[in-house]
Amino acid sequence: MTVIAPARRPLVAARRVGYVIAAAINAALMCAINVWPGWQAAPFLTEDTHRVLGLVNLSLAASLIINMIFLVSDLPPVKALGDLVTTGIGLAVLVRVTQVFPFDFDDSSFDWVLLVRVVLVVGMAGAAVGVVVQFVTLVRRLLDRAARAERGAGR
Repeated sequence: MTVIAPARRPLVAARRVGYVIAAAINAALMCAINVWPGWQAAPFLTEDTHRVLGLVNLSLAASLIINMIFLVSDLPPVKALGDLVTTGIGLAVLVRVTQVFPFDFDDSSFDWVLLVRVVLVVGMAGAAVGVVVQFVTLVRRLLDRAARAERGAGR
């Protein structure tokens, strides 16, 4: 019989460093997209990019804010809820980018359109699975917490 030990979370300090790095990357991306050099500097993006910027910015801002919340509290239910929110917004971004497809690869001999569409579909599938997994994780964390509280109250 094989016994599998539960996975251990990294130390609090390591997690916090990760949250700070993730928040800094999100802030840098927001700055790069909206301020300098701006999304217009990317030669493969079309004017339709403005149609997806709102959701892209929402995704980056939500991730930044949630990582800052994790600095204060990354209890498993809080982490599961934050991950569910960011994954859900990420899925919405991928769907919108697929709908608008604000890319222009006309000057290339490689079929970038096909590659980008495949990557978007794979990303949407992964994000959809991620939403389900994070929802289940959230429910399990909440039920575990309630069971621990009930056992503690029964003493």
